[in-house]
Amino acid sequence: MLTLEGKVAIVTGGTRGIGKAIVKTFVNLGAKVALNYRKSSKEAEELMNQYNKDEKKIIAFQADVANFNQAQEFVKKVIDEWGKVDILVTNAGINWDGVIWKMTEEQWDRVIEVDLKGTFNYIRAVAPYMREKKYGRIITITSINGLRGKFGQTNYSAAKGGVIGLTKAAAKDLGKYGITVNSVAPGFILTEMGESMPEEFKQLAINESALKKAGKPEDVANLVSFLASDLAGHITGEVIKVDGGQYI
Repeated sequence: MLTLEGKVAIVTGGTRGIGKAIVKTFVNLGAKVALNYRKSSKEAEELMNQYNKDEKKIIAFQADVANFNQAQEFVKKVIDEWGKVDILVTNAGINWDGVIWKMTEEQWDRVIEVDLKGTFNYIRAVAPYMREKKYGRIITITSINGLRGKFGQTNYSAAKGGVIGLTKAAAKDLGKYGITVNSVAPGFILTEMGESMPEEFKQLAINESALKKAGKPEDVANLVSFLASDLAGHITGEVIKVDGGQYI
């Protein structure tokens, strides 16, 4: 039976889209969840109001995942609140697209800082606690475009490709301490960002997939929940696509 009862999780970027679906699924499976946000304080408040009626199941802190020290402080606050961290999901990410001959240094640096360095920052912050306990589940969120590259997304594809390498190396570093590290690679998912795309681009992505439909945030959350559970205790260093066959 899939359950996260008694587990404490951190989900970065947990107020919208895939991150929000992960937070809600985790809580429904019995976990307590700490999430960060950078600007979405209203959305964080709504989640806490929804789930914290009988007991504190969600806590939220403002933090920029690209800031190393803020990641350390965030994890310490969670330890102070709930005494442990069992699960980490590094979901926070941005894209700032542009063809390579027009891409600015700022576009490159910011996407790498948030998507790749942000993933490192939180794995680095939780690793000592999980290593001491000899238990942990770390799930990074990459993208099928980190596996294949995409026109106009050199920064995003590079960052998400880096997340895959980071995941595999961290799995080797941490495996002997009972910590699994896996990555989930979504294809086109109908988040707020996906909904705002021009219709022609949405249809192109849908036509790429074998199932001829867009994914839902819950499709990703369901796989993340499995990897976060004890049912996935012998899976590590893997990259699993949730794309309806878009990559093939």
